Order: sequence, then C-alpha cells, then structure tokens
Amino acid sequence: MDAAGPQSGLEAVIRLLKKFFRFARGADTLSVAEKVYSIAGLLAIVTTFLLVMSVQTVRLQTTYRHMYATSAEAAISIGRINAMIYAIVMESRGIYMSGDRGAMKQFADGLVRRNHELADAVKGLEQTAGDDDADQLASFSQRIAQFIEFRQELVRRGLEIGPAAAREWGDNDANRTLRNKLNVDLEALERIYRRRAREADELADTNRYAAAYLFMLGLAAFYLAGLNVVVMRRSVVGALAEITRATDRIADGDVKSEVPHLGRHDEIGHLARAVQHFRDAVARIFELEELELGTAQARDAAMTERDKFNDKYQAKKWQLSAAINSMPQGLIMLDGKAAVVAMNANYRRIYNLPETIQAGSTLEEILQHRVKSGLFSGDVVKYVGAVRDRIAKREPTAYEITLNDGRIIKIYERPMDGGGWVSVQEDVTEQRQRERILERMERFLATIIENVAEGIIAKDARNLRYVFVNRAAEKMIGMSRAEIIGKTARELFSADAAALIEKRDQQLLAQKQQLEPIVDTIDNPARGRRVISARRVQIGGAGEESHMFVTMVEDRTDTMVAAA
Repeated sequence: MDAAGPQSGLEAVIRLLKKFFRFARGADTLSVAEKVYSIAGLLAIVTTFLLVMSVQTVRLQTTYRHMYATSAEAAISIGRINAMIYAIVMESRGIYMSGDRGAMKQFADGLVRRNHELADAVKGLEQTAGDDDADQLASFSQRIAQFIEFRQELVRRGLEIGPAAAREWGDNDANRTLRNKLNVDLEALERIYRRRAREADELADTNRYAAAYLFMLGLAAFYLAGLNVVVMRRSVVGALAEITRATDRIADGDVKSEVPHLGRHDEIGHLARAVQHFRDAVARIFELEELELGTAQARDAAMTERDKFNDKYQAKKWQLSAAINSMPQGLIMLDGKAAVVAMNANYRRIYNLPETIQAGSTLEEILQHRVKSGLFSGDVVKYVGAVRDRIAKREPTAYEITLNDGRIIKIYERPMDGGGWVSVQEDVTEQRQRERILERMERFLATIIENVAEGIIAKDARNLRYVFVNRAAEKMIGMSRAEIIGKTARELFSADAAALIEKRDQQLLAQKQQLEPIVDTIDNPARGRRVISARRVQIGGAGEESHMFVTMVEDRTDTMVAAA
C-alpha cells in the first residue's frame, strides 16, 4: 500500500512529461480536446493573474496618492510655520524698538494676529500626522504653544507697562533656547517628510511595473483567444470538411481516392483511419461484385465472402460513428434537402434531442423539438429555408447564436461534395464570459491610466510618431489628443526642443530602458519654457509591429520656480 502511492505519482509525472514533449515536437500530436482545454486553462490562469494585478495596482495607486498628498501638505505647512515664526520675531523687534506705546500698538496687533495664524497652521499640520512623525509633532506643538504664550505675555507687558518691560521680558536665555529647539524640530520634521516623499516615489515606480504587467497579461489573454480560434479552424472544421469530401467520393464509387489526415494522433486522425477502413471495405465489395463466377458453388462462395465484407463494412461504419461521437464539439451532416445524414451525441446534448431523431430525420423536426423545449423561438419555416439557401450557394460560414437559456453556440458550416452540408457546433458560453471580463478589465485599466497625475506618452519606435497620450500629458503639452496623435516631435515643437526629444528617444532605443528620471528644459509652443522630468520604458523589439516605448512625464516647472 505504501509503495503504490509513490509509484502512481511517478506515473502521473511521466505522463505529464510525455505530453509536454509531444507538444514541443508539434501541436498536432495532441488531441483536439487537449488543445482546446489547454488553451482554455491558460486563458483562465492569465485572467486570474490579470484580476490580481488589477487589485494590486489600485491598492498601490491609493497608497501612493495618500503618501504624496500628506507629505506635500506637511512640507507646505512646515514652510508656512517657519515663515510665521520669523514674522512674529520681526514684530517682536518692532515692539522692542518702539519709542512709545502708540508706535508699538501696530506691531503688537500684528504679533497677536500672527500668533493666531501660527496656532491654526500647527493644527492643520497635526491633521497630517502619521506613525513616523507623531512623537516629533507632539513635542513641536508643545514648544509652539510655549512660543505663543511667551509672545502674548510680551504684548501684554509692552501695552500695559511699556517697551522697556517688553524688551526685558524678551531678552533672555529661555527665549533663545526655545527658538533653537523649534529650529531643531522644524529640521527633523522636514527630514521626515522628505523621506515620506521618497517612499511615495518608490511606490509610484512599483505601480508602473504593475501597470506594465497588466498590459502584458492583457496581450497574453488576447493571444490565447486568437489561438483558440485558429486551432478550431485548422484542427477541426477544415479537417472535417476534407474528410467529408473524401467520404462523398468513396460513396460515389471512387475507392482509390486518398483519405487526408491519416497521420494525425487526435480524434480527427481516428476519424480519418475509420474512413480509410470504410474505403477499403467498399473497394473489396466492388471487387467481389465484379467477379463473375462460372458455377453455383463459386457464386455461393463469392456471396459468402461478400457477406463477410458487408459485416466488416458495418463494423467500420460503427467505428466511424464512434469517432464522430468522440468529438468534443457537436456535429451534424445534412444532405441537399436539409435531411439529417449523421449527428453525434454532443449535438444531441447541446439541443436536448430525443433518441427518436435519427439519421433520416429532417431539420424541421429538430427545430420543432427545440420549440417545444424552449430552445428556439424563431420561425421554423424561414430558418429551414435559410439553411437550404446556404446549402445551395455552397458558401462556408461561421456565426454565433444565443439560445433562450442563455448559452452561446459557435457554429462552423462547410459544404460537402454531392450537395451536402456539415456543421460543427460548440458551446462557447464560458469563453465569451471570460472575454467580457477581460474587456471590463481593459476598460478599468484605461480609466486608471487616464486619471493618473503623471503624463503618459506612447510612441511607435519605428518612426517616433505619437500613438497615445493620456489626459495629464495633453495638459502638460498644451494640445489636444487629436493634435498630437500620429505626429512626430518636429511637427509639434521647435527645432531645438524636437532635437532634444529625439536624442532622448534614441538613447532609450540604445539602452532598452530609462528607470532613472532625466530632467530637461523644453520650449513648449503652447506653454512656454517648461522643466520636465521623464522616464522611458521600451516595449517589444526591433522589427516587431508592436515595438514602441512609453514615457512617463512630470512637469517640474512650478516646483523649480518655488525652490528658486
């Protein structure tokens, strides 16, 4: 019992490896069901990863916005508080230097007003407090309160006693010590908020990688969906049409015609070999019928031999039926008058057909049963007439229908030699549901890109023409999307600015990616001279139709002006 478990596990691994090597040698070594189920499984995995990465992207973007907003707001508050402290000190000096109470009154009023503004600014700063600055901010708030109380007492002494009393109160070591501690607190808080801003930038970089992964997963899902269509057309529909034409030739007496797809190892190959056995049996029957026996004994012997081959013919016919029924899709063959020649079990299952409907039944009988079961609500006569018209025109077609119970059926129709018609039908409800989920995810991703604060620009790497800009990029460039898409930098900017942009683009093509920001000054024809920070990422490779690169742009003009 203990040895059986590891042995069975080893056998499963060996079977999996054999299938992998079969797939590596050529996809035709796999069965049709294995191809379809493998692609569907990969599509489900890619869709799952797409959902997970979408949630991760939203979470990172929310955290980034919060960190960036709080650090920027706190930095502005620190600068404002520092300026107010300096203004209060200047008002205090005005009180010291006043010769009388009348001259001192305006400075005292300004100092009281600045005290109120400083208290409000500290309260605003406390609202941005986080785990990393709570203790430092609490100590800072206490010193600000002491600073305000000291200045209030200074005003009171100046107004009630005189400038000399105010000057005596302000000129002491306690006041200077408090100022020094406030300066130390301000520097410590500035370091905390600079670190928080750096962490927000790192989080933004991580979010851009997540967006790139989402884009690649979307391309993979699109590729798998297209691959599924190609597999169905090449591996099933086209092969069945060729085998059907070979069957018609055999039925017309051409027993020397070749049967296609004999070398395949899937269900189509089994079907082709069954048709070949059928052809050999018919050829043998024809040979027996051509023999003219001179005696009754010879004729009896020939009849006996023919009966044996008739039995083999029936056996091969059953083999052909079994091969058709092993297909994962529904199959129905019609003659020129829309009467059923053959159908498999999967076709019966799709439309819940009873056993009373067999070869020889009409398409109208099938539709009448579907009307009773609630799977068809159209005009039966018009539908049968349309099918007969398609049979007469002998034009292959593919389309989808939606049944009344919500299922979506993909139908491939091909003509047969001799005026018949073959239809392969597949339930693609789950596949369409996954495609709708993918479309919603793509729309969701597009909404995120359109609403980020950073400008995002995509160019075709082959001709350096703009192929996409988001809303933030339109604002930075100062032009609408319709004015930008399809043009090069030389058609939008001055010669010097265009030369600089193209130089940066060529640098990216040479080094594949630019993770570190590059700051340049650009003459913008719409917005004037601007300072921009850009990061570029290359997608695809030379010679590929999808070869492009994406630029993330940040306008730092206002920041540079404020810093100056």
